[in-house]
Amino acid sequence: MKQNIPKMASIPSAEEVAAERERLQHQKRYRQTLRTTIYALVVVAAAAVLVATMFLPVLQVSGTSMEPTLEDGDIIVLVKTDDFETGDLLGFYYQNKLLLKRVIAGPGDVVDIDAEGNVFVNGTLLDEPYVTEKSIGETDREYPYQVPDNRYFVMGDNRTTSIDSRSTAIGCIETDQIVGKVVLRVWPLNHLSLIN
Repeated sequence: MKQNIPKMASIPSAEEVAAERERLQHQKRYRQTLRTTIYALVVVAAAAVLVATMFLPVLQVSGTSMEPTLEDGDIIVLVKTDDFETGDLLGFYYQNKLLLKRVIAGPGDVVDIDAEGNVFVNGTLLDEPYVTEKSIGETDREYPYQVPDNRYFVMGDNRTTSIDSRSTAIGCIETDQIVGKVVLRVWPLNHLSLIN
């Protein structure tokens, strides 16, 4: 009868033990680096989302009501602020949509628009170099019109197609509807510019 005698395992050499230790340490460092990188990316992404929603919303323009200043597909950055002046571009919510228009008059101002589309605020003709074609547009208001408290009278730069505060359908914008002021166009890159 043959007895099965187990073979003795060979004892690794000192070099083999050192190589195995190095391999295990490398594997541990790789996992730690990967874990740290993933945590850092999650923190950066969360911070970016927080900044974008709280302070600097980023939006894509849809439509032609702000042409030629902003075109369909442009990507813009807004800054949250409560300080708006005539000529500033605003982003605001209207019926669950985000619209972009230009501030024409603030609370208490009197707006008048003549038949040729010239806009007067408090009796002074507005200088509007951003408008290429003046038009009275779609309006059902009687002018002169006084802007109510805590509201802004806004109009699109493309006056023939824009539906804005000239129509009672949209009316004057309440301050709590405003998302922010447009400050920067970031796309397309060849049109990267500050907006005013």
